[in-house]
Amino acid sequence: MSPKLTDIMKQAQKMQAKMAQLQEELAERTVESTSGGGMVRVQVNGRQEVLSIVIEPDVVDPEDVEMLQDLIVAAVNDALRKSQEMMAEEMKKLTGGMSIPGLF
Repeated sequence: MSPKLTDIMKQAQKMQAKMAQLQEELAERTVESTSGGGMVRVQVNGRQEVLSIVIEPDVVDPEDVEMLQDLIVAAVNDALRKSQEMMAEEMKKLTGGMSIPGLF
């Protein structure tokens, strides 16, 4: 292998190690979203895993289960979006703003 190709491969390995470390760090970070004026709260980590859902008792209406379902879906989707944005922002920092297909 040429020295230049060897250097490129070393840089790629370093970048891969940094990305793995970043993914581990992001798994520990969380974002929270609410819907219904805070009646439903959802917490998600950097791996897009839902960690908790808190539902205030006042929003539970047996006559209107559909509204509660909608509030949960809205809060979960917003929390997942925030988590993805957090990951994308951190990846940009890692790659110096360079867009790498398949990473975000």
